[in-house]
Amino acid sequence: MLAIILTGAGLDVVGSEEDFMTPDMLDRTSVDQVIPDINRPNPDGVTLVKHLRARPAHQSNPILTIGGGDDSKSEGRAAGAPGWIIRPFAPDELLQVVVKI
Repeated sequence: MLAIILTGAGLDVVGSEEDFMTPDMLDRTSVDQVIPDINRPNPDGVTLVKHLRARPAHQSNPILTIGGGDDSKSEGRAAGAPGWIIRPFAPDELLQVVVKI
């Protein structure tokens, strides 16, 4: 769903598969923004954000995290994710947050 919304807005989307979004895979790819789901497996979204923020190549990447409630939102922010959107959301809400961060 995310890829459809983002490509529909004219943005390029790479690596929407879960196994693409690992710190090692992202180190080998140039991306402008990372959008992990808090509930994703291996590693979960908060752990992925922590791993990315520990790497020089991703310390300034805008990171938007999707899902979870207030507790998860606080965890994500503490890990270094400046943007957050909670499901369910409308496509325009997602695009507003992506543009903002």
